[in-house]
Amino acid sequence: MKQTLPTQPGPIGVFDSGYGGLTILSKIREALPQYDFIYLGDNARAPYGTRSFDIVYEFTLQAVRRLFELGCHLVILACNTASAKALRSIQINNLPTIDPDRRVLGVIRPTVECIGNLTHTRHIGVLGTAGTIKSESYVMEVRKLFPDIRVSGQACPMWVPLVEYGESQGDGADYFVQKYIDALLAQDERIDTVILGCTHYPLLLPKIRRYMPEGITIVSQGELVAESLKDYLRRHPDMDARCTRSGRCTYYTTESEEKFADSASAFLNETIRVSRLDLNE
Repeated sequence: MKQTLPTQPGPIGVFDSGYGGLTILSKIREALPQYDFIYLGDNARAPYGTRSFDIVYEFTLQAVRRLFELGCHLVILACNTASAKALRSIQINNLPTIDPDRRVLGVIRPTVECIGNLTHTRHIGVLGTAGTIKSESYVMEVRKLFPDIRVSGQACPMWVPLVEYGESQGDGADYFVQKYIDALLAQDERIDTVILGCTHYPLLLPKIRRYMPEGITIVSQGELVAESLKDYLRRHPDMDARCTRSGRCTYYTTESEEKFADSASAFLNETIRVSRLDLNE
């Protein structure tokens, strides 16, 4: 039986497999401070980067459905792996039957749209999870918008665990940061722009800057996604009218509330209250 979803205006949903999406949420709230948000982190099943397409799709769809049930009309997948492996299927196959007036947006397209103005050599690199790199989503999106740009990708399987376990600024992180940057640049010596294709990676920025050669532009996603969402709401006043505004943000996790609240402070620099929910219910 088809479930009846709330029809009254509600918050904007922001979803990630873990904590990384908080870097996106933070920039979105800076750009749109008056809006209400719900953040949902599927921390109990993170990371998504090494999981199959089918599993990422299943998990992401569960999260999107739950955010719709919580009153969201618009959901942002603040996760590159979910954007790469699940977004298109949800938009095409699920939204028409769940509710054709609700929307789900990703983070890859807004990131790619700026690239044409940043690279001079027309050779760029992408650092991401194994899932994002294997999907070739960045390659395909860049090809659509900028067919003259060559894209090289490098999976960084240790970066998300370093961030999730609070080791992003530890001495042990240096080895893996340098290793993956060197591996990317070894693929193409003409790379002059590098996309951080995972929302966790801004937490590694001090070390990434240390090992990235001078003259290479590092593209972080937060501001780009925030500006893209602001523009989207301006161009879609019907959706904008379905988003509530009281400056509130509610946090949910599929894991321990205490663990999430402690870890989230590294991303948000503030104390938050969080509730636990089960996506399998």
